[in-house]
Amino acid sequence: MVRLKSERELVLMRRAGKVVAEVLDLLREVVRPGVSTGELDRRAEEHIRSCGAEPAFKGYRPAPSMSPFPGTICASINEEVVHGFPSEDRFLEEGDILSVDVGACLDGYYGDAACTYPVGAVSAERRKLLDVTEQSLNRAIAAALKGRTIGDIGHAVESYAVPLGYGIVRDYTGHGVGKKLHEAPQVPNFGRPGRGVVLQSGMTLAIEPMIMAGREAVLLGEDGWVVVTADGSDAAHFERSIAVTDDGPEILTPWTSP
Repeated sequence: MVRLKSERELVLMRRAGKVVAEVLDLLREVVRPGVSTGELDRRAEEHIRSCGAEPAFKGYRPAPSMSPFPGTICASINEEVVHGFPSEDRFLEEGDILSVDVGACLDGYYGDAACTYPVGAVSAERRKLLDVTEQSLNRAIAAALKGRTIGDIGHAVESYAVPLGYGIVRDYTGHGVGKKLHEAPQVPNFGRPGRGVVLQSGMTLAIEPMIMAGREAVLLGEDGWVVVTADGSDAAHFERSIAVTDDGPEILTPWTSP
């Protein structure tokens, strides 16, 4: 069931979202060749806890059969789409692209967001992938208007990225967010206008296009977490938590574009 948030709840979600945005802005300044994803994870956790919040992902277990997620951030490099493990033994290299997904819980409410960063100088192809994925997110947020539908959000991504020759991750979606990290409804990055759940003021959504440079197929690693492109092509991931309001979509995780 979709939970509509009161203004009091939105105040709390703005606070949680601000913490998440601060982490992504902090990491933007730290990402460079030679830095380990483990160091990025430590810095993210330190900031979240310094704000009185808790990391949303660390220890998260979506199913009893899965191992708990080991990090504060998901750190996914190049062909890794989502859920990459941070590690002290994995170092960023010049020309990589790094997707960081992070969540925090503050006073019982969650914020969730993601950015893909260029590591040093990247190729024109990788730069375009980042630009298209971020623009897909911007278009999806612009479609999140009261009275429209979840299908309109997905269509905004699909109708932009696919004609440009990119693949959409269809097996993983955005979602509602609030008192839980994952709430109803699912928010796919594809859809038909006018179809699906109707958007109402007070709905809070995590919209997160995951776009691939190659074909539309992904594989799940043996660890049950890390998702990679099936053909080894690059992937990018941008996400914001937003609120549907009478005056249009409100961004709850106001990170600065990388």
